[in-house]
Amino acid sequence: MTTSISCSIILPCYNPQDKWAENVVDNYRSIATHIEGDVEVVLINDGSLEGLVPDDIVYLKEELPHFQYLSYNNNKGKGYALREGVKTALGDVFVYTDVDFPYDTESFLQVYNALSKGVDVAAGVKNDEYYDKVPQVRRVISKLLRTMTKTFFRLAISDTQCGLKGFNLKGRSVFLKTSIDRYLFDLEFIMIAGRKKLDIQPVKVQLKDTTEFRTLNYKQLLPEVYNFMKLLFRSND
Repeated sequence: MTTSISCSIILPCYNPQDKWAENVVDNYRSIATHIEGDVEVVLINDGSLEGLVPDDIVYLKEELPHFQYLSYNNNKGKGYALREGVKTALGDVFVYTDVDFPYDTESFLQVYNALSKGVDVAAGVKNDEYYDKVPQVRRVISKLLRTMTKTFFRLAISDTQCGLKGFNLKGRSVFLKTSIDRYLFDLEFIMIAGRKKLDIQPVKVQLKDTTEFRTLNYKQLLPEVYNFMKLLFRSND
């Protein structure tokens, strides 16, 4: 796939916070100035019930030189949303993050630069300072999953759930083979990429000081236990 788009930024969006669209534009400008070639934003409205209005999309279309907008009515999960965005993205490489851009610009560019050097998958990994900034419940769940992943899966990285990752066209084909719609789609992606012997490089990333975390939806986390077991059995096949 050869296009004029050097990088596609894929942003799943569900019930975004105030002034989210302005934040997208500000971060786009900070990133695009450091990337040769055009940069597009692909925004996927994952069934938002609030926080996103038509004027936001009009604003983004006016301010972003390359912009795609996808939307559907029912919330289906971040994994599903990202696959929809990746399917339509036009870039040579693809980087996904959350719509509030929780990681700093330098972290994004480090992921992009790794891909520019030929890495198939550049996976953000949380540094020690990350855990000082997150609520205790998130910290416990994140560390527990890292321990379980390291114990039960033979992967290039144990921190599979960082919300900043990128991949080239080889990685894209693997990402589109994932099937999990919510939390553990990241683990599934890294697992399949490892099986396909893609070059996976960990990239340490830094949260912004202004990043705020939403309350975890425990009803959505419970089915992920089943997904974890499915992946575990697949890894042992």
